[in-house]
Amino acid sequence: MSEHLPYGIKVFADGADLEGILALSRDPVISGFTTNPTLMRKSGVEDYPGFARKVLDHVTDKPISFEVFSDEFDEMAAQARIIGAWGPNVYVKIPVTNTRGESAEELIRTLTAEGLHLNVTAILTLDQVRAVGQALAGTTGAVVSVFAGRVADTGRDPVPLMTEAAAILAGDPALELLWASPREVLNVPQAAAAGCHIITVTHDLLAKLKGLGRTLEDVSLDTVRMFRDDAVRAGYLL
Repeated sequence: MSEHLPYGIKVFADGADLEGILALSRDPVISGFTTNPTLMRKSGVEDYPGFARKVLDHVTDKPISFEVFSDEFDEMAAQARIIGAWGPNVYVKIPVTNTRGESAEELIRTLTAEGLHLNVTAILTLDQVRAVGQALAGTTGAVVSVFAGRVADTGRDPVPLMTEAAAILAGDPALELLWASPREVLNVPQAAAAGCHIITVTHDLLAKLKGLGRTLEDVSLDTVRMFRDDAVRAGYLL
């Protein structure tokens, strides 16, 4: 992992708030951006290409991912070609399967052969990592997004899985492993130690990154002060 990265890993901001993205585009800690239809809907985006073009008017030197949203592979291919033409820094997010559980491997091979930069998303198993890695063979640059946070939500430790995923992809330097859906700041050093190249971080979690590496004594003192200040502000008496 490059030593110049402040957390030992690339940090991609995950969100679809236009003002937030534009502000973070000037932050040297942020190496790139990811979006998805769910985040866009939550942010009130109604014009998908219009939103993307506003972002790309300002974000020109960092990678950013936009996702297809059809459930049919031929339509996904058409959408991917449109999205990929928006800019040289655009990665097209392709789900590992459609909603019927049918693999997107053939589509990934086709789009890779056409020279599109892909971000294959919603991956949760090592079998999926292997299949996607093979389908991306020949790419000049692609991202493999494994949803480690959702793995953890099932009660499984994602660290061994991500470590093995990194080993599976290690033979192709054009592939970058992304730790998706982190739940806490701890996931940042975990992802770096596992050999991931990228971790996505929500705008809310980014604020917490400032606490990475602080002494526990300092955090304890801040916590005591918070409880005291809130009691004073509330005017509590006994």
